[in-house]
Amino acid sequence: MGYRLEGKMLEVCTCEVICPCWVGRDPDGGTCEGAIAYHFTAGEVNGVDVSGLTLGLVAHIPGNVLQGNWRVIVLLDENATAEQEAALVEVFTGKAGGPVADVAALVGEIVDLQRVPIVFDITEGTGRFEAGPVRADIEALVGATGQPTVLADTAFSSIPGSPAYVARSTSCTADVPALDISVDISDRNAVQGDFRFEHA
Repeated sequence: MGYRLEGKMLEVCTCEVICPCWVGRDPDGGTCEGAIAYHFTAGEVNGVDVSGLTLGLVAHIPGNVLQGNWRVIVLLDENATAEQEAALVEVFTGKAGGPVADVAALVGEIVDLQRVPIVFDITEGTGRFEAGPVRADIEALVGATGQPTVLADTAFSSIPGSPAYVARSTSCTADVPALDISVDISDRNAVQGDFRFEHA
């Protein structure tokens, strides 16, 4: 199954700014609870158009991010058709191979898939994300020149091959009993970037 997906990714979690997972270190506090979302500005999976949709993962990461064994709930845009759902699940469970499969291989258990209304309004590390039980406002960090701070060539990335904007959550809430996650935090890690995934 081939795919071509491009768009924007957001990650928010309970780690401090900057998240140690991106440089291959253990998460702050030993475990990590967070969400990763992919908004597709354009894309297709085996001929199925998925443009305009968003897919998210709420995850409990029990230790070092590279050791895997994540437990996740998949949050899928409520506007997706059954055909689009099947196509995206195929890709994000790693069954379609390619670059997305590298991240999907870290997931040990998919606890549930939920269709929810999703808002993804983020540019260069600043904006708002809402998806079912997750709400987050994020703000980009800037360097000495006033330009957004970026990560590149990191040990771990949820957008392999792309630089990512370093940000912080000005607010973030998540209430997911199935993963034993209940957080109301601020001034924690957020990372946002653009992606382009292709696999023939």
